[in-house]
Amino acid sequence: MQADAEYVMRVVEERGVQFLRLWFVDVIGSLKSLAVPASELEPALLEGVGLDGSAIEAGARGSERDVYAWPDPRSFQVLPWTQEGRVARMCCELRLPDGEPFAGDSRQALCRVLDQAADLGLTLQVGCEIEFFLFAEDGDPARPPVPLDNGSYFDLTVQDVVSDFGRRAIEHLEQMGIPVTASHHEVAPSQHEIHLKHTDPLSMADAITTFRIVVKEVARDLGLFATFMPKPIGGLSGSGMHLHLSLYEEETNLLYDGDPEDKRGRQFLAGLLAHAAETAAVSNQWVNSYKRLAAGMEAPSHVNWTRDGANALVRVPTGRPGRPESARVELRSPDAAANPYLLFALVLAAGLRGMERGYQLAPAIDAGSAGEALGVSLPGDLGEATALFDASELVRDTLGDRLCDWFVANKRAEWDAYRATVTDFDRDRYLRWL
Repeated sequence: MQADAEYVMRVVEERGVQFLRLWFVDVIGSLKSLAVPASELEPALLEGVGLDGSAIEAGARGSERDVYAWPDPRSFQVLPWTQEGRVARMCCELRLPDGEPFAGDSRQALCRVLDQAADLGLTLQVGCEIEFFLFAEDGDPARPPVPLDNGSYFDLTVQDVVSDFGRRAIEHLEQMGIPVTASHHEVAPSQHEIHLKHTDPLSMADAITTFRIVVKEVARDLGLFATFMPKPIGGLSGSGMHLHLSLYEEETNLLYDGDPEDKRGRQFLAGLLAHAAETAAVSNQWVNSYKRLAAGMEAPSHVNWTRDGANALVRVPTGRPGRPESARVELRSPDAAANPYLLFALVLAAGLRGMERGYQLAPAIDAGSAGEALGVSLPGDLGEATALFDASELVRDTLGDRLCDWFVANKRAEWDAYRATVTDFDRDRYLRWL
């Protein structure tokens, strides 16, 4: 860490960085930040920066408490959209005044699970396909969003502003050390997808947090707005975040069926499936998330896996012949509006639980499966998902009671507010009829 800190201080001086943004997320994954001038960088790296820890509770904010944001110098990057008065950012872990980890820190919850995997000699690699919509900015959030095109899957659209958006967004991501492997138009009008190259879960969680800011900043600069809302328009496909997971023991990819006697890869997948329902409140943490899952359109609604079906929770892609490193499973339920630190912590913990307890993998479904063959249902709404999350042994073992209780308080408040809201659906269906 000392060498990393010295590197950061040298780059700040050489590149004329004037301010450092210290990033952290609250319990629901919303990005928080405080700024320090470059003159205060060294004490920030050595001692952290104090803040009110109740900000981490999101909407369930209670009493004030002192915590310290400790920058991770390995996450240092200059923000490419700032020119004059250059600004850089570092992701932080949160600690108590005595230096102990803060129990409400999502990033450290993920680090704990990564350490558990490392003690078993295991490492996880994650690649992401992140979907989002680009809309015209008309300044009135009450009006339905206006798509920029009528494109569909892999269409080459000709709008200059969309082409400019893609070029700028990818340039910014690459400049911040986030490699992009592909981008393309998605199924719905004005819907896009960008693929982030596989890396370790902590780096990927930092990358997703950064990705959301980059996409929104570039869109704003072009007079547009971008949204990661899972289902912004009824009748069209929603936006997901498919996770491509590979599990390694040293150089061996355990998800490659090269050794029929080694069942650990299948047990890992069985763990993902067994705990999918109770972790759905994190992978799909908003009321709107369940409108995407309920609509089909390649979004999963049941706990199952497949090699060739479109709507399964997990797809096992056909790997490249002779390349074990390409073996992976694709988890298709999450959306990009999730807290990525909690999401990856629970995904890895579920897989490890399957290996620890020797879970048996159910048979795959095929493309024509229907009815009971599809397996048990995922939660149908946020209320059901929150209740399963709250009662989960795995969740509480992984995240701890403080994070769990804060998360549940936020989600129950959101669900209660939604249930009390009179919507356009209510008026359209009942106002003149009843």
